[in-house]
Amino acid sequence: MIDEARSLGLDIAHASATEIAQAIKAEKERRWKIENAEAIQADNDYVAKHGLPLAKYRMW
Repeated sequence: MIDEARSLGLDIAHASATEIAQAIKAEKERRWKIENAEAIQADNDYVAKHGLPLAKYRMW
């Protein structure tokens, strides 16, 4: 794959760095969701029970 990328004139160093950055971001987001699952669920439960705060001011 590297040889083919080079033959096509692609910047493999930049592509690799971009992919690594995307993988890091995705993993951080996944871990954040796991670490904050309890708070997210509590918020969802509150909204299900009481509705959205300030809903009476929504224009849509």
